[in-house]
Amino acid sequence: MSVLEVQDLSIRFGGLQALKDVTLQVNEFEIVGLIGPNGAGKTTAFNCITGFYKPTSGTVRYRGRDVTKVTPHKKAAMGFGRTFQNVGMVKSSSVLENLKTAQHARISYDVAAGLLGTSSVAAEERALAAKADAVLELLGLQDVRDARVGGLSYGTLKLLELGCALATEPDVLLLDEPSSGMGPEEAHQLGERLLDLRKAFGLTMLLIEHHVPLVLSVCDHVYVLNFGQLLAEGEPTVIQTHPEVVAAYLGGEAPEALAATEETADDAALDAQLEQAASDHDDPPAVAARPRKAPAKRAPRKAPTKKAVAAKEEDQ
Repeated sequence: MSVLEVQDLSIRFGGLQALKDVTLQVNEFEIVGLIGPNGAGKTTAFNCITGFYKPTSGTVRYRGRDVTKVTPHKKAAMGFGRTFQNVGMVKSSSVLENLKTAQHARISYDVAAGLLGTSSVAAEERALAAKADAVLELLGLQDVRDARVGGLSYGTLKLLELGCALATEPDVLLLDEPSSGMGPEEAHQLGERLLDLRKAFGLTMLLIEHHVPLVLSVCDHVYVLNFGQLLAEGEPTVIQTHPEVVAAYLGGEAPEALAATEETADDAALDAQLEQAASDHDDPPAVAARPRKAPAKRAPRKAPTKKAVAAKEEDQ
């Protein structure tokens, strides 16, 4: 079943077409990657999906329901969890206080009761703290429980922001560059945590990420944006060798990259010369390896079953 479905999403800022007809799908229990060069429109797409931007056209559907115009706080209550490219937490507060604040949608007492500090409020506050402690233990952050957020390293802040998103009890989790500020080993550990979280909580995830090894290790499917448009999609191993994707990341032109994968008349002439030279000399020259051809178009995908995901994780 499709948890999140984006259809023909477009948005324009004045004369700038930031997104144009972007379509993507995130199925139940999937981890889907959204990649592309800087400025491709990835975070803009997240902002449209989560309600921070109102798209010019297109639809966003959550479990079949059109939520294109639903506001961010209502989407959070529905089950949307989100982290940001720039960490969005209260830097002057402690880690525990931020995790408790993240659970505001689950609080039942009103302002008056909170000011009076009744016994029911105290009991609910203890429950919030217990849940915050459970999240910290899950992420291995117990040591910074009472530390001020503003004094933490950027990598720790990104991990803590993931914890705040988890505290909202999300159904679908949108992560904007979760490994930003982390070293290779920390990013690897993050990938393992994401797989564990999916397995433990049955989460569905859509993530923006530039760390290719992380994308390859955790994503079931990948979409590539370039200049606000969908450039390619497929399994991670297919995407990493796709000529148009390689051209986009290296700054080349896609048509040139595609042409480079096909044999030309000059290639044929060069082959003939090399064959003639080989026949005329005892020690023939080495022949340069040819560029690989573009992979065949991928068949429509199906959502992975929990059994298949578990088998994949055991192999890793």
